[in-house]
Parts: sequence; C-alpha cells; structure tokens
Amino acid sequence: MDDSLDFETRAVRAGIHRSQFNEHSEALYLTSSFVFESAAQAAARFANEEPGYVYSRFSNPTVAAFQERLAALEGAEACVATASGMSAILSCVMGLMKGGDHLVSSSSIFGATVQLFTTVLGKFGIETTFVSCADTDAWQRAIRPTTRLLFLETPSNPLTEIADIAALADLARRSGALLAVDNCFCTPALQLPFKLGADLVIHSATKYLDGQGRVLGGAVLGRRELILDGVLGFLRTAGPSLSPFNAWVLVKGLETMKLRMEAQSARALELARWLERHPQVERVYHPWLESHPQHALARRQQRAGGAIVSFDVRGGKAAAWRVVDATRLISITANLGDTKSTITHPASTTHGRISAEARKAAGIGDGLVRVAVGLESVEDLKADLARGLDS
Repeated sequence: MDDSLDFETRAVRAGIHRSQFNEHSEALYLTSSFVFESAAQAAARFANEEPGYVYSRFSNPTVAAFQERLAALEGAEACVATASGMSAILSCVMGLMKGGDHLVSSSSIFGATVQLFTTVLGKFGIETTFVSCADTDAWQRAIRPTTRLLFLETPSNPLTEIADIAALADLARRSGALLAVDNCFCTPALQLPFKLGADLVIHSATKYLDGQGRVLGGAVLGRRELILDGVLGFLRTAGPSLSPFNAWVLVKGLETMKLRMEAQSARALELARWLERHPQVERVYHPWLESHPQHALARRQQRAGGAIVSFDVRGGKAAAWRVVDATRLISITANLGDTKSTITHPASTTHGRISAEARKAAGIGDGLVRVAVGLESVEDLKADLARGLDS
C-alpha cells in the first residue's frame, strides 16, 4: 500500500486482496492446506521458488492480511504473526539467537517474559542480564561481546516507565546488537519505534490491536532479512502459529485502533489526575502526568500517554485488595487492552511467579494496583475506585 496514505486510511485498507467474489469485507480462509495445479508447482512452492500459499501453519491469506496491515501501520518491511504475545517474543529470540548468546533486558517487563528469559532460555544457553528500563548507562555497562539482543517494554508493565528508544538504538548499533521494542502499551497509533531506530517491534495482539478481549495473537516486525530469514524459519518449523480466525478478528480490530487508543488515553489521564489528589493514594504512574520521572521523554516519543494507570495504595496488600474487591464496574482480570476497564494486583497476578527480590527490583510493591482504562464514563470509573479507596 502507498506509504503516503494517512494512518487512518492504512488501518482500514492495507492488506486487502479480494478473491474472485470481490468481497468488500476481508475474507476468512479457514483451511489447513492449499491445492496445487501440478507436482511441479507443489515442489516450487515448498522450495520457496514460487510465491503462494502452502500450509496454514506458516502461510494463510487471512493471516497475511493481518501481517500486511500491521506492517503498514508500524512502518516495517515484514511481519510474522504468532499465536500470542509470548510466542512472538519466543519466536523472535529463538529465530535470531543461539546458545552462548547474551540478552540484555529491562527489569520492568511482563512477569511471564521474565520467566521466559530466565527459566526457559537459560536451558538453551542464552543468558539474560536485567537492567533498569530508564538507565541508559546501565544498559551500556551490561553489554558483552556476546550480546545479541536488547529487549524492552516502553511504557513498561505495570509502572509505565519510559526507555529512551533512540539512545538504546544507537547503543545497540555501536555494540553489534539488535534492539527489540515491545510496543504493546502504545501500539503504532501512539508510538513508532522504527522511526526512533529500533530493529524489531513485538506485539501482544491480544491487547490493544484486538481491543475487545476476544482472541489471542502476537506479531514480530522488522527488516525483511530478520523476519523472513530468521523469525519465520522458527515459526514454520516449531509452529506457534496464529489461527486464520484470530487473524480475521485482529484485522477488524486494527480498523478502530487509533480511535480507541486516543479515547482511552484521554480517559486514563483524567483518572490518573483524580487519583493523584486522593489521600489514600501514595503515588500514581502514568507517562502524561507531570510527576512521572520520564514525562518529558514520553512527550517526545509518544503521541499520548496510553491507557494504563497504576497506583500505590496506602496500607499495602490488604488495602490494595480492598480496592480491587470493592469494584462493581471494573472487571477483575489481569488482561488489558479491552474497551472494558480492568483492574489487577500485579504482585499477586501478572508478576506473582517471579521472586520477591525481582519484584522489588522492578519497583512492584504489595500496594500497587493496575487499571487498564477502557471506554466507560470516567466519572463512573472514579466512583467505582472510590468505593474501595474511601473505605
């Protein structure tokens, strides 16, 4: 698709390849395999000598439509879709790294990603060093001759810490490493890591790309040689594939993503400012608040602050649980990115499987509550949280 077209146009038009029926809505191809015209064509397809679809584990028209549309929005040469956000991270690492390589990661990442890097990758000889998300000097000190990948979330989960993508991209280039940015919290509607120098962008499409909590999905994007020669090779063999149905749902989610992200970000900022004034709240974490330590950086590299608001409740875990349990409107679930607001206690859910020491290093205390703001009335959300905070 023409790169000169505006973001909104690409969000609804990119990746459309109509069938002989000339359908207007994107077609859903629920098939495991594809028929060849001859043995010679089958051989050519399997040998990658002729373009075309072979088997839905690694090539499907509906999945391709999602990949093309997301690549057009992120400004990437290529995209590989996966079964979930975690399988996207796994495919990225396994497709581009090997035993003996070293990975530097922000300590402020999703708990399951910490487990993947330490427990799983460690079995295959890939060692990980964790550093502070916002401390560029710490990233520099952690790099070794064997460092192959720098990995970060920005904003981070759940404290919305901001990393300087451009500075880390420069550091990665000088070190002969790749920079991978998990863009889950912002999506391309609010942040474009490739324009800041990132080599790879990773998504849990389950979150804001879908936007309505319906399906699982993931994606890895980057230069053609990294994605098609590296990540796709792992997916084709190991099979953490996105289903065509989920891809079709995600394609439709991308059409409204920018509208949702702008509206949810505005609601989140209003809620964050209200929480800052509440006497039972010790601290609020949201990049668009002037009190956020990386507020100026966030303003430079994001279009809006995003829809995640985390806050420390006075009284620790017991008080935090009272706030969670008192809600009647907000859904108590660890998922995020939904049009319905959700609430969770990270120390006992999303980050409950990592050690207490790792949680402390990441700044995740027992009084921390995370709210993923949806599209409800902000006044109703305030009232729902006040029920627990005022008690």
